[in-house]
Amino acid sequence: MVDVLFFAGMKEKIGQATVHADLAGKTVRELKQWVEQTYTLPKGSLERTMIAINEEFVEDTDYVQSGDTVAFIPPVSGG
Repeated sequence: MVDVLFFAGMKEKIGQATVHADLAGKTVRELKQWVEQTYTLPKGSLERTMIAINEEFVEDTDYVQSGDTVAFIPPVSGG
């Protein structure tokens, strides 16, 4: 099992801050697709979202392992 954390606007779109799901063995790209499909987000809407596994930023080709914590960190703006 994998803990998936959502921050900022993503948390509000998804309706929860944390999801516990069986996603071990998937690539980060596959995980993004799973989130888009599961929570009916527009395809490609996570392209600019940073992903961290166990507090380290990762690439779309990296794999998620059982016990990992994955964080979706959307782009922020401010002034």
